[in-house]
Amino acid sequence: MIQIYNSLTRKKEPLTPIIPGHVRLYVCGMTVYDFCHLGHARVMLVFDTVTRYLRSRGYQVTYVRNITDIDDKIIKRAQEKNEDIQALTERFIEALNQDALALGLLPPDSEPRATTHMQRIQEMIAKLVDRGYAYVAKNNDVYFRVRRFAPYGSLSGKTLDELKIGARVEIVDEKEDPLDFVVWKAAKPGEPLWDSPWGPGRPGWHIECSAMSTASLGNHFDIHGGGTDLKFPHHENEIAQSEAATGDKFVNTWMHVGFVRLNEEKMSKSLGNFFTVRDVLKKFDPEVVRCFIFGSHYRSPLDYSDENLEGAKAALTRLYLALNDLPPTNDVAKHSNDYVEKFHSAMDDDFNTPGALAVLFELARDINKLREDGSAEASALGAILKQLGNVIGLLQHEPQKFLHGGPTDGMSNRQIEVLIERRAQARQNRNWAESDRIRDELKAQGIILEDTAGRTTWRRQ
Repeated sequence: MIQIYNSLTRKKEPLTPIIPGHVRLYVCGMTVYDFCHLGHARVMLVFDTVTRYLRSRGYQVTYVRNITDIDDKIIKRAQEKNEDIQALTERFIEALNQDALALGLLPPDSEPRATTHMQRIQEMIAKLVDRGYAYVAKNNDVYFRVRRFAPYGSLSGKTLDELKIGARVEIVDEKEDPLDFVVWKAAKPGEPLWDSPWGPGRPGWHIECSAMSTASLGNHFDIHGGGTDLKFPHHENEIAQSEAATGDKFVNTWMHVGFVRLNEEKMSKSLGNFFTVRDVLKKFDPEVVRCFIFGSHYRSPLDYSDENLEGAKAALTRLYLALNDLPPTNDVAKHSNDYVEKFHSAMDDDFNTPGALAVLFELARDINKLREDGSAEASALGAILKQLGNVIGLLQHEPQKFLHGGPTDGMSNRQIEVLIERRAQARQNRNWAESDRIRDELKAQGIILEDTAGRTTWRRQ
């Protein structure tokens, strides 16, 4: 049985879909005012993998990942760039789609935008006002009464007394209570606006996700995910306003992905210490990025460095070397079920990708041993390795394409192959000095040769 750590209850719980066999999943996506960085990529890759794995286990999954296309940060960036807001958001939505495609992400089943859900947003706010959970202030902003919602703080573990006035909460004179948060913002000069029962304005960020998620998946659904930085106040506020508006339980399981850190500090745009996905992909294959991210459990912090990505590249290369030049077979490996069960055991335990990768490396080791012994079972195990890798979005390339890929500012593939042919001729003529010279020349260019069973294979370092 699949167990998932629930941030709300702070323990692992069995996955029990509300609709048997059908998992409904909502993930907070990008606020589109800049390029996607590696922290965003980690969240998207984690839930791409969750979706892939659940489907491989026979579940129907409805995966919704939203786009926030109206927000304070978007307005500020548009003003800085002197750019139309819609032009800005469309530009970065296109960039997001390009990055997602480059990373090999499955498209979500639905990708709602905040600006297309204004009616739903206003309906939820109207219910909150009618039920006494929200009020219109003198400045025509609409605020949610935090103290009116008794379970507030359950997700984050914060008590109202801990939220010291002025420390974590913006003080606004028009609020009844400094803890209250805005669900509708009255129009300001130069900002986009929509008509509403409370006057022209725009929604607060938190209410946008409540409206989009419930419109897409119903008032009560299975899993809500996002980065751990969203736990408070964003997700805490989502729970409060959603359950107050609908009267239903909002979400069964909350999943939060740990930070990507640079020099032990959270990678973020506000700190200016981030690497965009497109910058990272100039240096590393998307599967290397995936392997790097899978090397740590999704709830743990992940330390970014080129050295750690090089380590992931070396690890992934080991898997492709095990698959390289395996002849096709219809045989079934004797102990294939053992590997599959170990893999499932790891992934069933809160999507433990480091444990799943360990099974793939065990398979690669056993394939190499069998290959050395000349056993035909190596190919059968290779099929299992590729099958399990595919479940989590790895080993999608042909082995030689991956091994021969990488930076091509040096030798071309054809130049490398010509030198290997010359080296083979030198070896045939027992000209060992020339053979060694060619090997050293290739090594200086980052080309590694492997001499096995009368033939030579190569890969880029």
